[in-house]
Amino acid sequence: MNTIQKINWKRLIPALLIPLAVGALAALLTKDAMARFGELRKPPLSPPAWLFPVVWTILYLLMGLASYLVVMRENSPETATALRYYALQLVFNFFWSILFFNLEAYLLAFFWLLALLLLIVVTTVLFWRIRRSAGALLLPYLLWVSFAGYLNIGIYLLQ
Repeated sequence: MNTIQKINWKRLIPALLIPLAVGALAALLTKDAMARFGELRKPPLSPPAWLFPVVWTILYLLMGLASYLVVMRENSPETATALRYYALQLVFNFFWSILFFNLEAYLLAFFWLLALLLLIVVTTVLFWRIRRSAGALLLPYLLWVSFAGYLNIGIYLLQ
């Protein structure tokens, strides 16, 4: 049996679609605020606007794949806990977009992002303990959200 046949597609597809749906819904709800974002003064190293959806799509796919790898391990209290933290960080991820883009609450969004970062660290550690590759798949997300924290506080300070 080859690797493709070993994939549990009934678990992989939802695992990939859940974070993509969170991102798509956040993008839909914040699309009108993106024009205002383009007009903001931004700190050095701010990437071009077109890069954000590309990076986020990749990160959501990596998150989904990581969650799939965890789900495919045996059911255990550790797995359930890891998946709860994963779900909670997705909720925080979603609401950060609303706080930052729609409400323009940049300082509140920064502190929300710090909480999100903590949840990502916890999720990454829990995933790592269950399956190292799952934890490793979350490292780009952790780095990008850290960078987003720099951008977030920079935008707050420059307004």
